[in-house]
Amino acid sequence: MNVVPRLTRAISLLAFLILSAPSNSAEVTEAEAVVQAEVDAYNAHDIRAFIATYAKDAEVYEFPAKLLMKGEAQIEDFYKNKRFNDPRLHGKIAKRIVMGDVVVDHEQIVATFPEGPGRIEAIAINEVRDGKIQKVTLIRGKKVLDSSQ
Repeated sequence: MNVVPRLTRAISLLAFLILSAPSNSAEVTEAEAVVQAEVDAYNAHDIRAFIATYAKDAEVYEFPAKLLMKGEAQIEDFYKNKRFNDPRLHGKIAKRIVMGDVVVDHEQIVATFPEGPGRIEAIAINEVRDGKIQKVTLIRGKKVLDSSQ
């Protein structure tokens, strides 16, 4: 009796069962998937995919309640002309909290500011309804310029 083929089949079966078993982490919610699509489009500088994640009447606020942009057209214009033209622009999610239709991201953003290249931390509180981002409230941290300047 050859043990090696049986052992190989047993290891393959065990690997399959481990890899196909449900993970302990919660499933990605629709709200989280929409926000992740927005982050992916932001990092790709893909204005069409970015805007597709927003409701037509979406609002963007600076914490606590200063309206920065309202509606798809204003959001598109701002990001197309003032963000996505920066080749350094990239956001990394340091931490994400999901509660129902609210997705809170702690972001670390690399960008070029008027003063030069640097980074900034931000909190984005995204409210998702009907598969679209309806409202974003931003809390911006302090800009830190790269020391190479």
